[in-house]
Amino acid sequence: MRECYFCPKANPMKIHLLMPLALFLSVPACLVSKEKADLVVTNGVIYTVNESFDVAEAMAIRNGRILATGSTADMLGRYKAAEIRDLEGAFVYPGWIDAHCHFFGYGMNLNAADLTGTTSVEEILDRLAAHRERYPDSPWITGRGWDQNDWEEKNFPSRADLDALFPDTPVLLRRIDGHAAWVNSRALELAGIHAGLRVEGGSIVLDHGEPTGILIDNAIGLAARMVPGPETGEIVRALKEAEQNCFRVGLTSVQDAGLPKDVVEWIDSLHRTGELTIRIDAWLEPSRDNIDRFVLRGPYRTDRLSVNTIKLFADGALGSRGARMLEDYSDDPGNRGLFVTSPEELERLCRLAFENRFAVATHCIGDEANRLMLGIYGDILGGKNDRRWRIEHAQVVHPGDFDLFGRYSILPSVQPTHATSDMDWAEDRLGPQRIKGAYAYRQLLDQNGWLPAGSDFPVEDINPLFGFYAAVVRKDKEGNPAGGFQTGNALTREEALRAMTIWAARAAFEEDLKGSLEAGKLADFVVTATDLMTAPEKDLHAIPVESTYSGGVEVYRRMP
Repeated sequence: MRECYFCPKANPMKIHLLMPLALFLSVPACLVSKEKADLVVTNGVIYTVNESFDVAEAMAIRNGRILATGSTADMLGRYKAAEIRDLEGAFVYPGWIDAHCHFFGYGMNLNAADLTGTTSVEEILDRLAAHRERYPDSPWITGRGWDQNDWEEKNFPSRADLDALFPDTPVLLRRIDGHAAWVNSRALELAGIHAGLRVEGGSIVLDHGEPTGILIDNAIGLAARMVPGPETGEIVRALKEAEQNCFRVGLTSVQDAGLPKDVVEWIDSLHRTGELTIRIDAWLEPSRDNIDRFVLRGPYRTDRLSVNTIKLFADGALGSRGARMLEDYSDDPGNRGLFVTSPEELERLCRLAFENRFAVATHCIGDEANRLMLGIYGDILGGKNDRRWRIEHAQVVHPGDFDLFGRYSILPSVQPTHATSDMDWAEDRLGPQRIKGAYAYRQLLDQNGWLPAGSDFPVEDINPLFGFYAAVVRKDKEGNPAGGFQTGNALTREEALRAMTIWAARAAFEEDLKGSLEAGKLADFVVTATDLMTAPEKDLHAIPVESTYSGGVEVYRRMP
């Protein structure tokens, strides 16, 4: 039998060779070589939002990616970091993702008159006068955010109200949902808008045969095209300000719903120079330029920009009665809304997207618009699939159509704050039966087992926790109604968090890159001092973000 070389009894001289090994094994762990990291965060409660919703205590990061998560002792034992941040019990989540917003439009609106929250025409006129003092040389006065449903008199306003204050300067004020605009007589004149003009997919509201100054959906473009476009420097400043506002509320990624070619190229350029950091999934408006530049070349992706989706519009909005309904509006007999795009054109664009491996995201509010697009999608997709085509809003769905989402793997993309913003008047529009199929997030979630959630900002507030609160609690910020709005369609806290992280990433084909805090993914994360999973319901919408990290770099910290 051959003797063991390292056995002291068999070979006493070799005992000296064992001594270095024994000494090595007795060296304290702190002297053992560690893997390098740029940042280790410790002593936190880290919701990884992985498949099993594991919670960790610490996380190591290098080159903008997550190396590992685990206990504080484990991470400090394995990694030597240039920076160690003790979270002191704070709570960490994957960077929040807005799965449907208008980031570019929000940025450009920062220099327009803010009309959100106004309760009367008189208050709007006061804000416009103050805005004009700040921007006295602007050739047009623009603004956004009015909602006649918040006024005592819930009728559309008139151009005469604007004419009294601005007889010579053109004015264009978009309703909060962007699907109606209020203009003055000078704007109508410059745009060549008159009573006999007809607009496909839109309407010019008349009173006694004359335009009132209210333009619905595609008619808005007649006036909007006359507004001078911003200069490049103004665009860059607006995007950077919008980015900082997003970081402040924990958004590290946004899905921008419908952009022209030049804006997508600006964003890509700003990403490459480092002037813009926020990650953007840019959906394309279906222009010829976008089709030639992007669609026919197939999906495009960098760490910060994805281009893989075409944004379409089937109908208008419920608030302006432009949503296309199967039956008349309960509060406006004879009106069923309108199709913004013809069914034939919608189908053509969907087939073009399918042939070029692009996803489709279609705005559908009314039950007839939802039925139309579910049918078009179903004919093209044919059955279960992984194309991740989306119905944006899926706001009013006929009871017989819900199962089509699951049958064809169609994603309902929802914006929970729409439910609590609309609940005071939605039943007036829809009646007591149709309202049961509206804002039905639980019923929609059950179709495929997951769904993405966003805000639609600037239609709603930019803060994603407003949507988290609305999805879970189904109340407005004042706690109304006391029992919640159709609470059978509420989401759990875990579901609501997944909808604004990993499910939102998955909807954009980016679940390998972000949406959960797992090894190999981008180190995008949010820190709060209060736990979203356990805080009292009434506090959820008001929890402040303490820090936001993008690629392991702190891009926002709350001032004490």
